[in-house]
Amino acid sequence: MARAAEGSSRAAALPLNQILAGDCIEQMNALPEASVDLIFADPPYNLQLRGDLHRPDNSLVDAVDDAWDRFGSFADYDRFSRDWLAAARRLLKPNGAIWVIGSYHNIFRVGAELQNQGFWMLNDVVWRKSNPMPNFRGKRLTNAHETLIWASKSEASKYTFNYEALKALNEGVQMRSDWVLPICTGNERLKDEHGDKAHPTQKPEALLHRVIIGTTNPGDVVLDPFFGTGTTGAVAKMLGRNFIGIEREDSYRKVAEARIARVRRFDRDVLETTTSKRAEPRVPFGQLVERGMLRPGEELYSQGSRFKARVRADGTLTNKDSDVSGSIHQVGARLEGAPSCNGWTYWHIKREGKLVPIDLLRQQVRAEMN
Repeated sequence: MARAAEGSSRAAALPLNQILAGDCIEQMNALPEASVDLIFADPPYNLQLRGDLHRPDNSLVDAVDDAWDRFGSFADYDRFSRDWLAAARRLLKPNGAIWVIGSYHNIFRVGAELQNQGFWMLNDVVWRKSNPMPNFRGKRLTNAHETLIWASKSEASKYTFNYEALKALNEGVQMRSDWVLPICTGNERLKDEHGDKAHPTQKPEALLHRVIIGTTNPGDVVLDPFFGTGTTGAVAKMLGRNFIGIEREDSYRKVAEARIARVRRFDRDVLETTTSKRAEPRVPFGQLVERGMLRPGEELYSQGSRFKARVRADGTLTNKDSDVSGSIHQVGARLEGAPSCNGWTYWHIKREGKLVPIDLLRQQVRAEMN
């Protein structure tokens, strides 16, 4: 009984679904040990920018030049990485795991420190951006990807991996470690009161959706020590997970609080993730049209609304601007100029003023079939 009371007290002490203000290391060290299921971290990249960056037309690029991304030396950055990863490791439950995202500027240094501290590498994932920012100086390759490291707390950890759920997201095919997703643009890109980007490196919700669906369960606690404008918290709330955010900058916290307040948690019956080894029932896209969940003529939008297409009565899509028609996968691939596309996660519908993946409609049909 004493142990149960202790566990209950520890859970009660967690500031669930709150954004903590201040230094991430101090805030993490103040939280109960072994109390978090998953950590998603998007630490400063230490880009080492030298001067302003201009486009060919001489307009200024809104690059990452904020004070929080500046370190005096690589040694300073390594000390920072060591300290926040130590604090993160203390917080993780024995079967917990961590995701860290970064660019070529920092991800190798962070990866080495993860191994130094005893984390067990599970995968490195390449997020290939379908619409990357060009290299304006023309002196290097276009930086079209970022790297995510997924690691468990230890080699013995029984970490969460919803293999079948990720497979279902990927049209019944095993999820690979290269993810083609667009960067955050359009309606999803948050702006400040001046109309400028609220945060220079805001991550797309589609990226967090895949991470959280694949490596947590409903009710789990997800901590983000570099919360920014709250993408992790917004997706966690939608998907029925608890979050804890830590953010030092006042302006980011205000944007994140307003953003998360607008988020509606999805209904409980569509939050269950696939855990069975058997294949989920196949749901043709046309079935959504037959059942009236989507109507002929209704418009679907790519993430960020870069492209849109109209639903046809036979369950295909058409894009009049480029005279492209076909399945949800074919049209998405053609518009992106990609060899393939998972139309279920690529296309979105507007519901209550927000873009929602059409895959949620498929999940509703599958829940009824099961």
